[in-house]
Parts: sequence; structure tokens; C-alpha cells
Amino acid sequence: MSIRHALLALLTEAPKYGLQLRQEFEARTGEVWPLNVGQVYTTLQRLEREGHVASDDGERDGGQRRYRLTADGARELHGWLRNPPGAGPPPRDELVIKVQVAMRMPTVDVHEILQVHRRRFVEEMQRYTHLKADAAPEDVGLGLVVDAELFRLEAVVRWLDAADARLRRQPASPPLSAGPVAAPDDAGRDHPTGPVPDRRAGARR
Repeated sequence: MSIRHALLALLTEAPKYGLQLRQEFEARTGEVWPLNVGQVYTTLQRLEREGHVASDDGERDGGQRRYRLTADGARELHGWLRNPPGAGPPPRDELVIKVQVAMRMPTVDVHEILQVHRRRFVEEMQRYTHLKADAAPEDVGLGLVVDAELFRLEAVVRWLDAADARLRRQPASPPLSAGPVAAPDDAGRDHPTGPVPDRRAGARR
């Protein structure tokens, strides 16, 4: 989520104070993504250094600065709106990494891990479904956020199901030996578990 561009978008309407921007951002996104006021002012300061916003001195309003969008800021915003995210490697996903780790741990049932997460995401889908049903029809912002989250959660559940099916199609890994691990011999190699081949036979050929 690009907070900086969301703030620029709010400033297209009129100059606004930092606290006002925070309140409007939360209201228009259905109050799903709360913002820390310190994060808002830090972002505004960075935007001002970059020339995307400008502020007054705050003398008229008890020290509160009012920010307005600059021409550079408008160009930055419109460029961001029209440019799809760039291609590249997939972002690090904690759930994918967790499954990758679990499938290599002999003491963990990766299928049980997948089902635990599946149940949790299905519960989240049910919670958002109830939230959508209780939302007022005119609350478009909340509806858009809830729809986006439902689609995301559905995609995660589908991935978990696909991952479970894919792993079940894989041949079972051989069980770990319950016996003691062979100690290395004098040459630094493990003792072989099978008969030792006669190397002299190859030398006589």
C-alpha cells in the first residue's frame, strides 16, 4: 500500500493538515488500515523534500502546517496511477516460506501445517463476509476494501489447497535411520553400508 500516493491523492481536492489527511485516509478506506499520525507527518516531510508537496508556516493555525499538492506531486501521482507494478521476482511471502521450511522438517507434518493455516484464512473470509453484509450500501470505500480482502483470502486458500495436493502427489521421503550414525574412517569418509567392491579387479583389466 502506497501511503505517499494516497496522501497526494487526498491533496488533489484542497490543501489539508496532517491530522486531517490521516482522518480522511482512514474514513475513505473503511477504517481497515489505521495510520499512525507520526507516519503521516514523516511521509509529508519526505514528500516536501522531494518537491511533491509544499506547506505554509502554520502561523495562522496555532502551528499546524497545511500541505498542498505541487505540479511535481500531481505528475508523480498520475504516473503512479497509470503504471502497473513492475515485473520482477515474487515478493517474499511468509506463508510460502513457512511451507517450504516445514516440508523439509522430518518432525513436522506439512499437511497439518497447511490445514491449520487454511482454517485460519477461512475464518477470516467469514469475518469479512459478515462485515460486508453489515456495511451500509453507500459505504463504497469499505465495500471495495472488503471485496479486495475477500479475493485475496480466497486466492490464499486456493494456493493452500493446491500446495497440499501437489505435496501429496510427491513420493514419500525415505524414513530416517534409527541406528547410530557411522563414524568417519581415517580418510574422512563414512563407512559404506554395503559390500566393499574389489578395486583390484579393475586394476587387473
